[in-house]
Amino acid sequence: MQRQSMVSPVWRRPSSSIVCRFFDGDVDLVVIGAGYQGLSTALHAARAGLSVQVIEAGEIGAGASGLNGGQVIPGLKQDPETLLAVFGADLGERLTKFSAETADAVFNLIASEGLDVEHARTGWVQAAHTETAMEAAVRRNRQWRAQGADVALLNQAEVGLLTGADGYRGGFLDRRAGVVNPLALVHELARIATEAGAGLVLKDGVASLRKVGAGWEVTTASGRSIRARKVLVATNAYSGALVPKLAESLVWLHSFQIATEPLPAGLDFILPGGQAVSDSRRIVVYYRRSPDGRLVLGGRGPMREPRSVEDWAHLERALQRLFPMLASLRIDHRWFGRVAMTPDHLPHLHEPEPGLVMVAGCQGRGIGLMTALGAPLARYLADGDPDVLPLPITPLRRIPLHRFRRLGVAGHIAWYRLLDGLER
Repeated sequence: MQRQSMVSPVWRRPSSSIVCRFFDGDVDLVVIGAGYQGLSTALHAARAGLSVQVIEAGEIGAGASGLNGGQVIPGLKQDPETLLAVFGADLGERLTKFSAETADAVFNLIASEGLDVEHARTGWVQAAHTETAMEAAVRRNRQWRAQGADVALLNQAEVGLLTGADGYRGGFLDRRAGVVNPLALVHELARIATEAGAGLVLKDGVASLRKVGAGWEVTTASGRSIRARKVLVATNAYSGALVPKLAESLVWLHSFQIATEPLPAGLDFILPGGQAVSDSRRIVVYYRRSPDGRLVLGGRGPMREPRSVEDWAHLERALQRLFPMLASLRIDHRWFGRVAMTPDHLPHLHEPEPGLVMVAGCQGRGIGLMTALGAPLARYLADGDPDVLPLPITPLRRIPLHRFRRLGVAGHIAWYRLLDGLER
């Protein structure tokens, strides 16, 4: 079976080295998890003068930060009018402004730091496969244009020219978006965070987290121990029992991906402008070209871990539906990772005890969202002012009947896949 369990075989690691170290004595901040959120926060906190220790259970990029499709999409699942209705004028406007600038945070960081990360700010297409989806694209376009965003509505001919795919009615183009090598980005974040003074330990997960006086004692699986004034738990879809209720507040799903062999000559009409694409189906399919010219396509997979190449067959069928001319092309790579969703499709910020902070739930916007959250999270962890946060601090709440979530989600996926098939 062609599968890479730790990192995608498509994305290149930068050649620069990352120096790991574990601090002796107390620190200002322990960050648990070395993904985009954890490393971006560690970077900004270290540059603000805090002593920071990052602790990661695996390797850099072993989680969603190294396994995603590399799409950098600004905004959230909900559009500005919904955010204003849910959060009110002040916080709704703050969250809208923040979410509008998440792609800026990524591409500006790459440029200002000279990061060794393949990237292209060529835009993102949300392709509509039904008239109902096209109506949603019209609403999204109207709301973001009212915010001054560089977006556009696409008709059927225009979406066909941008994607090269069959079957779309039109779509929404967000020119603020783009693509990156996600594995290179998380490696480069680790490099500049450690160069800024943050400590980093890999392959030694946190075994216990205990309140001690006004701070926290963090102990790793190998027996290392460190005390910190504050702790950021940046584990998202890989959250376990370390923080009560955290894992039970999330629904995690498997995101499966395939990569073709490099596209042969004569197929440059497929994604000619280099945009990333997500479609409007209930079970979303997303795709882009990789830096070495492959078509990389992803979507939801089984709730269990894959057993054979047949577990990626639904993606091969989607590839052939969209691009019939690629039916004979070899699939060179197959891989999967875990992502976390929240019931309301919004990122959630929690502080169940003073000094214990966490954000979870990306909903397909993780690269921009979690990278951009690093700066306000670092400021909040430094001075405790909630007004610097773009999200409200909310209580941790278990999802009812959470232990049955796999059956429920698997049933929903099967049902939605059937409905999507009927809407060809």
